[in-house]
This record gives sequence, C-alpha cells and structure tokens, in this order.
Amino acid sequence: MIKSLLVANRGEIACRIFRTARRMNIRTVAVYSDADAGARHVREADEAWRLGPAAARDSYLNIAALLEAARASAAGAIHPGYGFLAENAQFAEACLAAGLTYVGPPPAAIRAMGSKILAKTRMRAAGVPVLPGYAGEQQELEQLEHHAQSLGLPLIIKPAAGGGGKGMQIVRQSAELRGALAAARRLAESAFGDGALLIERYLPAPRHLEVQVFADTRGNFLHLGDRDCSIQRRHQKLIEEAPAPAVPAEVRERLRAAALVVAREIGYVSAGTVEFLFDGREFYFMEMNTRLQVEHTVTEAVTGLDLVEWQLRVAAGERLPLAQQEVRLTGHAIEARVNAEDPARGFLPSAGRLALLEWPVRESVRVDAGFGTGDTVPDNYDSLLGKVIAWAPSRDQAAASLASALTHTHCAGIASNEHWLARILRAPVFLEVRHNIALLDEHLGDFAAPQAVSPPALILAAVAAHSATTALAARADSAAPGTPTAAPASPWAQGDGFTPNLQAPIAYRFSLSGHHHGVELEYAQGRPAAATVSAGARCPLSGVQIDPDTVAAQIAGRRYHARYRIVGAHVYLWLEDEAYDFLLDDPRAHEFHATAAVGGLTTPLPGVVVSVPVTVGSKVKAGDVLMVIEAMKMEHAITAPHAGTVKSIHFARGERVPEGSELLELAADPPPADGR
Repeated sequence: MIKSLLVANRGEIACRIFRTARRMNIRTVAVYSDADAGARHVREADEAWRLGPAAARDSYLNIAALLEAARASAAGAIHPGYGFLAENAQFAEACLAAGLTYVGPPPAAIRAMGSKILAKTRMRAAGVPVLPGYAGEQQELEQLEHHAQSLGLPLIIKPAAGGGGKGMQIVRQSAELRGALAAARRLAESAFGDGALLIERYLPAPRHLEVQVFADTRGNFLHLGDRDCSIQRRHQKLIEEAPAPAVPAEVRERLRAAALVVAREIGYVSAGTVEFLFDGREFYFMEMNTRLQVEHTVTEAVTGLDLVEWQLRVAAGERLPLAQQEVRLTGHAIEARVNAEDPARGFLPSAGRLALLEWPVRESVRVDAGFGTGDTVPDNYDSLLGKVIAWAPSRDQAAASLASALTHTHCAGIASNEHWLARILRAPVFLEVRHNIALLDEHLGDFAAPQAVSPPALILAAVAAHSATTALAARADSAAPGTPTAAPASPWAQGDGFTPNLQAPIAYRFSLSGHHHGVELEYAQGRPAAATVSAGARCPLSGVQIDPDTVAAQIAGRRYHARYRIVGAHVYLWLEDEAYDFLLDDPRAHEFHATAAVGGLTTPLPGVVVSVPVTVGSKVKAGDVLMVIEAMKMEHAITAPHAGTVKSIHFARGERVPEGSELLELAADPPPADGR
C-alpha cells in the first residue's frame, strides 16, 4: 500500500483526496504556489512544499518543481487530481521515471485520448458510435473547408488537442466557414501548441451523458453507472447528476457497454470517464477524460463507494474491490459547482478575501470545498470554491434538497453563483428533463435574480446597518481617552435619531444592481418602531432582535428572520430563498459622479486606477477619458474638462489612489489667435 502521497493540485480536489488518504493512514503532502501559501489544502496536509510564483506555468504546471517536492518530502506516490497536469502523458512518464507511483492511467492511455482525431478514428474502427465528421491528416485550411462543405451544415470545429470547450467554433452558414476555420486554427495553436482541427456534424441541442469506468492492472474492467452533465455554460459543467435521467433502458445498456469498449481499446487503468452526446435517439462518442472527474461525487453518492480509495488501491497493484455484478446503484444524486463569479455581471470571476463562507450542514448533503471563511480566493486559477452534493431516493427530492442547501450557503466578500444554481434546480425545464447543453446559452435570462427587492429585506438590512453603525460608534466613544462608559439606558448611547417633540427618522439609501432604494427607520424609546421603504406606506415594526449574525423583526404583522454580514459598505443579507448584496449609498459617491462629469481631475473617493488611456504629451478634446478609477465596486471615468495637453500623470494602472488626490495635470490649449 502507498505510505505517502503528494497531490499535484490545489483547492477542493486536493482537500478531497487528502480526506481519503488520512482515512487510509497515508501521509499527505501538499504543494502550493505563492498565491496559495495560506490556502485550505495547505493547512489540511501533513506537510506542504512551495512550488514557485503564482503563475500556473511556474508552479502547478512545473513538472521539475513537482518532482523535486516529491523527492524532498519522500513521497512515494503522486495523485494529479484534475486539471493542470492530470491528463499530461509527459508528467505521468516523468513520475514513473522518478520511481514514483502515479495514481492514474498509463501514459500510453493518456496519449491515446490526447488527440481527438486519433481517438475518434480509433473508436470508430472499434465500433463505437461517432458523429459524422472529418478527422484526417489533410489539415490545410482549403482541404478542411472542402471536407466541411461535403459534410453539410451545421458543423462544429474543434482543436484536436483541446478540451474544456476552448477554441470551438460553430458554423451554421457557409459564409462563416472560412473565417471559423482560420479562427479555430489560431486558437488551437495559441492555447494548445497544436493547430490540428477536427470537424464534426453539430448537434444543436443534445444532452451530455457520460459513463464512469474503472480498471485495474490485472485486466479487470467495470462501469459504475452513468451521469448527465447537460447544465453547462460555455461548455463548462455546472450541475451534474447520477444516474442520467430519462434515458431508455436499451440505450443506457448500450451506452455503458460502449464506454467499456473504449476503456479496453486503449488498455486503460484507474478511474476514467467516457463522454457522449445524446440526441434523444442515439449517442455518439465525444472524448474520454483520463482522470478523476470533478463530478465523481455523484457516482460515489449512488454507489456508496470511495473512488479515490479505489484509485489508490489500484495504483498499489490491488484488484478492483468489486465485480460488475456486485455494483449497486441506489437513489439519485445531484452536484452543483459553487463558483466565485457574478451572474449579475455576465459571470465575471470574483476574487478576494472571503469575509464569510458557510457551507450547508444537513442530512444527505455533502460538501467538497477548497475555501472557507477568512480564506483568500486568488485570481490566478479557476473560480471553483466547492461543490454541494445532495442524495435522495428520487430525482425530484434530490433537486429540492440541493436547491435548499444552496440557498443556505452564505458567501460574503466576493460574488458567487449558488442562488443562481438553485433557481435552475427548481425550474420546470430541469425537473421535467427538457434541458440540454444549449439551455443556458439560449435562456440565460430565465434564471436571473428577481428585479423586485423585498421591502422586508431592505428594512432588515437598514436595521442591521444601523445596529452596526451605533455599535461601532459606541466602541469608539468608549475607547476615547478619559471618556466615561455610558450606561445602557443613557439616551446618549442610543444613536436613535432622537429629536425633542418630533419623530426620529433615520434614513438609509441602498443600491442593488444599479437601482436605488431608500429606507427610513423610526425609533421610539431606543427601539425601531416603524419603517418606510422608498416613500411608500409606513410599516409598523416590533419584536426586533439583532445579534452579530442574524436580524429578526415583526414587519406589518409577519415575522421575518434573516442572516446578515456587513463588509465595509456592503450589507449582505439572506432572507428566505434570496441573497442580497446591498451597497450603502455614500453621499460622497454623488460628489464623485459630479466631479467626473465635469472633467474634474481629483478624486473625492479612494480607489484603484484601472485604466490610463493617455500619456504625457497627449492632445485631448473636451470629454475625452483621461483615467478610469474603480471605487465602491464601480468604474468612474475622469474626463477632460477642456481641450488641452496632458502635462503629467500622477498614478499608474493598478495603483491605489487616496481620497482627494490630484490624478493628472491638463494644460488648456491657448485660444485661437482671432479670438474665435
């Protein structure tokens, strides 16, 4: 058995592999880049070794550094995880040459599936269904265009050495073909170093099905059922489930048999996944992932098996623990990938410190996470924070359980997608299995957050913000030298807007998704008594309770209870099934907009320079953009108030700008000689 294991990866997959290794009494070794020095996977390993700078090419893709870490730590085996070098035959060979046990398939098997052209040609010869296409050696663009025209439209062009959807081009009209081939060639060469292309008939709306296969070094093969991974955005999987729903029994049997043919054909060993496209009648081989998949968790949930343990035992030379007839699949499991990305801003990746990340804890729900509260999400790697997996006796129950678990995931400090995923899981198109891989590309707006904001959410956010403000002020007062501590009953400690003989309204203004919302709180005897939202009806408040994590109140006769977290000017609030990131509207922001609008060259808010489109000596016209500042999560353009010449620039891109700073100097052009 393996005694010590180095995981050549990071994030949730490293943590997940360590969990099994610890249970098997295997010493664990982590590796990390400078960006991950304080990461969770580093903390969870028995020991950790630095690889190099943050860039993946200098760290997680650096084969020499990985082998040196294995030597220095006396690791006996290397697990590649997924991504990075997990499907790199050269890395597998280097591990074996160094005397290490490689926890994965033989280099020859990796190489056999490394080229889509060779793989599809080989599988077609083996009798596995493959889409009509061209995968030949004639790779000149003119010849590819000729073969494409003979196949008919629509077509998809893929880099032969690619994966993950990178470089794919879809052609629906003949006029697009030549340009798409040229673009695919450029992308293939830049992304994969190999310009070879594969052309296939394009299925506009298939489902993505796959089969989990396993093999040992003694010639034993089996499958562990199938999965559906059709919920994708830009070819990236987001929701996966096992078994694949709504697949006829005869098709499912042939699908699983075809996957085993693929594995046997290339002499496979360890865990692998054979992927197919399914058009509702027939399936077609797409590719084989020669590694452990992100979504292996749903297979584990329905089989009760630990696939990482199987990998480690097979790598140590053991037989597969079960025969095919002993494999049992029970119930249904669904996984959702929680990513650090903002659905409201076109899924822009988000990075930074996690002020809060609480994962759900409930029966039959599993969480594989690489991050938690206080961790920093770097912007150097993929955006996966973790995966939430729910098992239940039926698919509908599993979907409901997972959606509920996602809405009880609390993330603050960066943007994340868990509530967006929950809306997909509750949508009839998913529950009725009417979805396909094109769903999110064609109907993305159907799953957007509601535009209307719940008035109770705004009221609770205002109560939480006011409580935090008064608590901060009280702490500041008590910390002042020579300041006596006010008694709890003292009106001077209340911060309730008390005015003799008048109501005591306290106004808050929030912005959410570009819309502004005003809230007025009325206090009586130091307690919130009523609230008005956006100059609407007055809502009585009672029974207000607030602590550092939760806020509750009786609002217009109904009791509401919410989780909240305040991070700077952001009030994060979770109420019922929705999450809100309210931005407290600082009056200084209006000054900023006014200053920028008239071409002011100073900033009344601290921020970061994101763009400087001019240089010293540039001639500009009135209204030209001189600098762009990011402040309060918004970009603000500093424009020229008049025509002139840039004399000096005081801040460069990426530099932090203090409040009130002069950004640059603009000399006005002299008036024309005739005075006009």
